[in-house]
Formats: sequence, structure tokens, C-alpha cells
Amino acid sequence: MGNTESVVVQKRLARFRPEERPVVEGVFDKLQGGAGGPSAAAGKTLTLQMLQCSMGSLAPDSMVKRVYQCMCCIDPGQTAPAASGKPRTTAASGVGREQLVIFLADTLRGTAEERAPLVMAMSQRGGGPTATVVTCEQVAEFLQDLISAVVQIMVHRGRLQGWKPERMGDLSVGVKLLAEQLCSELKPSDQGGCDVSSLEDWIFRVSQVSLYLEMLVAEGLNVSLSGRPAPTLLPPCRETPWKELKSLLDLPTLMFLAPQENTSYYMPIREWPSTGVMVHSGDSRCFLFTVSPSLRVYTATGYNQHFMYLNQNQQTMPNGLGMGGQHHYFGLWLDSNFGCGHSRARPKCTTYGSPQLSGEEDFTIDSLEVWAVGKPPEPEEGEEGQGKKSILDMDPEVQAMMEMAGKTLHSQGLREPEEDQEQ
Repeated sequence: MGNTESVVVQKRLARFRPEERPVVEGVFDKLQGGAGGPSAAAGKTLTLQMLQCSMGSLAPDSMVKRVYQCMCCIDPGQTAPAASGKPRTTAASGVGREQLVIFLADTLRGTAEERAPLVMAMSQRGGGPTATVVTCEQVAEFLQDLISAVVQIMVHRGRLQGWKPERMGDLSVGVKLLAEQLCSELKPSDQGGCDVSSLEDWIFRVSQVSLYLEMLVAEGLNVSLSGRPAPTLLPPCRETPWKELKSLLDLPTLMFLAPQENTSYYMPIREWPSTGVMVHSGDSRCFLFTVSPSLRVYTATGYNQHFMYLNQNQQTMPNGLGMGGQHHYFGLWLDSNFGCGHSRARPKCTTYGSPQLSGEEDFTIDSLEVWAVGKPPEPEEGEEGQGKKSILDMDPEVQAMMEMAGKTLHSQGLREPEEDQEQ
């Protein structure tokens, strides 16, 4: 690029470390070379075909076209991408080298203010004049393309962390629900549409938008920057007998739930309904969530500490598992026979601020899916097979749940005798 680059481009490049700048500047030539050699536009512009050659296997074609349209809207002479007026270049003329560098800088190292016009451009269809306002529906469609691209990247790059999409819920439904959830945080302007200010505020508050966009650009354009490891969007799934089960969860739902957990270990135990429960220790880390008809998480409000209730074999107290609220009015209740339950919130659960989670207050369970969350237990005294607690003692809550479900603990009377302290 030499000394002929604009002041705007120079400022954008200054965001990168000295060793990163050649990588960023080299993307333009790499994209041209990957498209099959010299062309009439070689050395001057990038075409949509060149972008498709790089991103086609990692993103839907509609997402690639959105990225290309966005690049065409960038004016290297301005301090920010154009949010109104006509595209600076057309699809026929292609994308210039400086436009690409600005796009890379703003998506990978930009602020919410700089990313908002990019999202505005990518949320529109066609190559006509760029509008100053988009609808929430247009943003939701952009998000569906973006989330689909992120899932494709994880699949192609082998970053599923042990999860098996073919043994999980409907991916397309999960993509749509996650896009709807993220878009629900978007606050339209007084006129009803979403202008650049609305998008800027949204991008600033909803970190997933920038995270997914960075992942798309870095992976799709093969921009490897030092000190920027690929984000981990899914928790590891270990010791899971996938051949024997099929989870109701899907990958986008897991991407939504993962930030709620400070953990790195999930293991399925049984099956569950669309409104579910994750078994935790009873503290403020507990939360309720729904995955249908929409994705929502309800965390502790601080109003009380009724995080979790577990009881069995009592004549004067309810027997079962409850979360939030109070006796007979839980945010979510599973009776001890695991056949029925309730969700009573009038109007909301005091502990988690959740509404009624089921269609009817009282419900019958179709299926139950329980996941162990956290790190697997480690052997005591640093020895495999020795010095470990009996499985009967390691997790009393799990033992209680098994007994509530009618599971007989056949090994209860078969404990190995403890070794004498003295020989």
C-alpha cells in the first residue's frame, strides 16, 4: 500500500501490532490469489467471486453477499463507513484494497460506533442505495445468516467440543430462536426503525454480535492475528454415550446458555422436556431458562434465597425438586414421582423473576433430560482406584434424585469394607 494510503487507513492499521499489520495488508492479495489467478481486476479490486472462494465453505452464500455489500459501502476518505447515500462502489467494479483494510479493522478491532454502520449495511438486501434505517426483521435475518455461519465454522474447524449435531435438536430452529433472542435486545428509535444509534447501543450491550462477527471475518478471510485465539463458544461435552441418546438441545441453544455457566463440563444423564432444569448446588448461580417458544434466561433477583429445594420421604413437606418461589408455588417444580410438576408465577417468580414457564400451571412430563454441570470428580490422594469415596457418598443430591425416581441402589449393601487402620 505504501505511502499513498489514506489517513483513515493509516489510523486503522495502527490498531494492530507491528507483526499483525502485514497479515492484514496481505489479505487483499491472498483473496485474489485464491480465486484462481490473475484477472482483469487483479491488483485493483476484489469481486464477489473472490470472496465466495474464501468464505463459501464457512458461511451461507447470503452471508457472503452481505459482507461484500458492506465492503462496497465503505468510503476510505471518511472517518467511518457510510451510513447513508449510495454505495461507494458497485458489485461490478468490486472492492478496493483500502475498503477491505477498513472493513477488517472495524470488524476485528473496532468500537460499537464503528461496527454499527457495518451491521446496518449487512442487514439490507440488494445493492441499491444504503438506507439510514433498517427494520428489526431485517436485523433478525442478518443474525440468522451470521449465526448459521458461526455454526458452520465450528463444524468445519472441528470446534464442537465433543457435541454431536446429528444427535441433537433441529439446528434451523435453534438458529432462528437465537437470532430472535439477540434481536429482542434491540431498541428501535422513536420512529419505529433501527438507525445507526440504535444499532450502536445494541452492539455495545449484546457482546455476541461482535463476537460472532469477529469469528466470521477472522475465519472466513483466514486472518490469523497473534494473541487472538479462536473464541470457545461451547463448553466441552465429555463421557457422553451419543450412540445411546439424542439430546433435545441444539448448538445455537448451547451457545446461548454457555455464557451463563462458569464451567467446562457437561454430561447427560437422562432426557427432559423443552422447559428444563439444570442441577446445581443451591446458590445465586442457579437460573431458570426456556428454549421454546423463545430463548430466555432468568437469573437470581436477590429478593430471596429460595434457589433450590430438594426433599424426599417426608410426610409434612413437599417431596420433589423445586426452584424459586415457595412451597406449592415454585418457579419450576418436579414432583418426586417425576411424572408431573408445576410452574406458578403470579405474575413472576420472586427468586428468578421468571414468568410461568409451562403452557399450563400444572403439567405432565413427556421426557426429562438432566445434565451434570462442572468438572468431573477427581480421585482423592492423587491415586487412581485408591483413596476414593464410594459412589454412594460422592453426591447425596444425585442419590436422592435417583431414589425419588424409584431407582433401587443395589450396591447399597455391597460396600467394600474399610481397611483397618492397624494391621
